[in-house]
Parts: sequence; structure tokens; C-alpha cells
Amino acid sequence: MRMTEKMKVIDVDVHNEQNDSDLLPYLAEPWRSRVAATGIGYSGSGYYSPVGVMKKDAIPPGGGKAGSDPDLMIKQLLEDYNVEYCVLTGVVYNISTTHDPDYAAVICSAYNDYLIAEWLGKHKAFKGAMAVATQDPYLAAREIDRVGGHPDIVEVMISSAARAPLGQRQYHPIYEAAERNGLPIAIHPGAEGGGSSTAPTAAGYPSRYIEWHTCLSQMFMAHLVSMVCEGVFEKFPRLKVVLTEGGIAWLPHLMWRLDKNYKALRSTVPWLKKMPSQYIREHCYLTTQPIEEPDNPQHLIDLFNMIDAENMILYSSDYPHWDFDSPEMILRRLKPEAKRKIFYENAKSLYNL
Repeated sequence: MRMTEKMKVIDVDVHNEQNDSDLLPYLAEPWRSRVAATGIGYSGSGYYSPVGVMKKDAIPPGGGKAGSDPDLMIKQLLEDYNVEYCVLTGVVYNISTTHDPDYAAVICSAYNDYLIAEWLGKHKAFKGAMAVATQDPYLAAREIDRVGGHPDIVEVMISSAARAPLGQRQYHPIYEAAERNGLPIAIHPGAEGGGSSTAPTAAGYPSRYIEWHTCLSQMFMAHLVSMVCEGVFEKFPRLKVVLTEGGIAWLPHLMWRLDKNYKALRSTVPWLKKMPSQYIREHCYLTTQPIEEPDNPQHLIDLFNMIDAENMILYSSDYPHWDFDSPEMILRRLKPEAKRKIFYENAKSLYNL
């Protein structure tokens, strides 16, 4: 019997796409004319991928972008894999790499209105991750208060491509607003090294997509250490953070190293009242895609045991991207109870579904 015939699935990272022109009805002037003339103008990473970004079979029969057809998404994802809910994460969070904070905030507002009007009512399974730009956290907080109360909005999505580590206090208005609205913060990669963001690796700018894509987890390590050490989880004790599409295998050594250093350097972060790893276990989730599955499956199980993964991991497919992970193919060796938590129960609890 197929796994999805026995177990329901909640997918927490599904990229609904739109044409730039789709946002025009939700934009006022002068922004509407700008987008009509030149498009949104994302500042992407600029790295060439020979496989592209999208699954070719996710292109709608009538043409358009992969992931832009709700009916095809319902068939290919919800029905084929028994997905009870999926969190629509879009791609607009990449606007955080543009230089103009007012323009970035307006684009996010237009996208959020478009998401609510054009997607969330199409199927009861569709839940939304509203987008905010990080250039001006006060505008982002205002947007969270404007949209965050919608019953089908379940999280706030920001980009891991940023101008500074995301724990720093200039970002705290975003976290305060998310906590006030009872929404987790999700952090997603995609435009590292583009526009106004920092270099995509700790060593600078790599030469090729394979290097860029492999090193994305470095951004998540830096942001997570920053959020812990800057006291984000002490200041906002009800805040949850989802590290989306950043990998998992790096987490054990990061927790060990941070705990070890804290023992000698705790005077530099006197606001922390717990071991750093405890904050991570209590406040953070990671998503499965892109799962690092070694040749020896037992190695991954051992790693999962190190971090209590069955209570920290959420299933994600990354549909309709090229490295889509089918729920039928990954984590086959886990025990049934751990599978139920990762593929369904953790997300149901986090998002109050």
C-alpha cells in the first residue's frame, strides 16, 4: 500500500507562481505603471542552472509559469499525494534584495492581496504565507497587522537574503508583529548574493550554481545563531521560526558548538537564560526539502536522533521546483510515529490547522 494511502500529509513549502501583470490590479500609482513597464524586478542570485528552476510537468497545459495553475497544483500535489493542507509560499519574499524599501513593501502588500483573492479560496487545502520585505521592518510590521488576521494566512515569510543577520534588533518589529498576530516566521532562500543582500557564502561569491545552492545552509546557520544570541526568543517567547529549504544535517554540530561557546562566553549575552540549543529546540522548525540523504540511511536516522528531529521537522515538497521531494520517496526508514509527526502532526499543531 502506498504511504499516502495510509497517512495524510501537510506540505509547508509550495511555490505558487504568478505573472508580474497579475499584481497590477492590486497596485496603486505610481507603482502600477512601474510594474507594467518593467516587471517587478527581483534581484536574483544570478547563477545559471542547467536544469532550470521548475519541474517541466508543472507547466500548465495552456502555457504560463509552472506553479501558476491552481487546478494543476490540486491534481499533481493535493490529489496525487493525499496532501490535506499546503502552505503557499510564493516567491515574492525575494523582493527584500531590492534597494527601495517603499517599493518592496508595496509589492509585498499587492502580492498578499493577490494571494488572498486569487488562491486561498480555490481549495480548502490552500493556506497562505504572507510576504513582507525586511528593508523597513516597521512597514513590514504594519503589513502583518493588516493581513495577519485573515483565517487562511498561517505564517509570515521573509527572505534569508538580507543586509544583516536576522536576529539583530532592527528586525525585531517584524517578530513583535508576528507574535502579536500568533503567526510563525518562515525564512526562505532564493536570492542570496543578489541586489543589496550580503555575499551568499561566508567566503564571498562562488563561481557556479552548484556552489551557491550547496552553501545556502550557511545563511541559515548565521541567521539562527544571530536570533539566539541577540535574544529574539527571550524577547518574544511565543515566537516560532520555520527554517524553510535550508537543509537539516548542519543543525547538530551548530547546536553543540554554540552550547560549548556559551559556557565560556555567556557574559557577552547576559539576556539568555537557557542553553542556546534549548531555545532552538523550543522555538524552531526545519523543513525536509532539500533533505540530505546519505548512502547509508542509518546515518540520517542517527542524526535525527541527535536533534529530536521528529518534533522539529516539517515535511515540504518544494513543488514545483526541480528538486521536488515526493512524500512517497523520502524518509522511508523512519518509524511510523516519527513519520506521522514530520509529515502531518507537527505542521497541524504549528499552524493550528
